[in-house]
Amino acid sequence: QVQVAESGGGLVQAGGSLRVSCAASGRLFVTRAMGWFRQVPGKEREFVAAINSRGVNTYYADSVKGRFTISRDNAKNTVYLQMNSLKPEDTAVYYCAASTYSDFGSIDHIQLTGFPSWGQGTQVTVSS
Repeated sequence: QVQVAESGGGLVQAGGSLRVSCAASGRLFVTRAMGWFRQVPGKEREFVAAINSRGVNTYYADSVKGRFTISRDNAKNTVYLQMNSLKPEDTAVYYCAASTYSDFGSIDHIQLTGFPSWGQGTQVTVSS
């Protein structure tokens, strides 16, 4: 089982940048695809970005494509989400999650049910 913990959230002005990190434990980390999701009160948790186990294939929601970049450092057991050109609508709690798969093949295959391990989340607030 992979355990994860997010860090790096905070308050940033619109147009600014922020990087959130996800520290993972467990020897299975390097075999697992990882994902970032976000949630605002009253709404369902939504997919943001994902990366395969080797860090070669990445997947993004249309709403963040071109602004967010997911990456991973398997030597440090860490996944990152670099967020640029932030908008107020990016305000949410951001969650890191470990998948049961090493890759997805297609963004259509990415579902919350495929991620059994979740962190506690980190708040990102973008002011206008």
